[in-house]
Amino acid sequence: MSSEGFLKEVQTIGEKFLLKLQKLPKAEPVEIISFCVVLLFIVTVLVLTIIACSCCCYSCCGCDGRPDPRHRKSQVRPAA
Repeated sequence: MSSEGFLKEVQTIGEKFLLKLQKLPKAEPVEIISFCVVLLFIVTVLVLTIIACSCCCYSCCGCDGRPDPRHRKSQVRPAA
């Protein structure tokens, strides 16, 4: 998919979302609740993805961008 096609698809989804938001005050309570549940699910997935990525990057690189020496694998040699 080209970048133009992707941008067009994102714009179409955004327009549908805005249309849904405009119709929401006149919607039935069941439709409002289902919309909120779907929106909550999307936000939860995004937040969990951000948390997972930040934890992974933090454990690999640390805050200052250098690898944390405590997390390096060390080889154990048998005692002579």
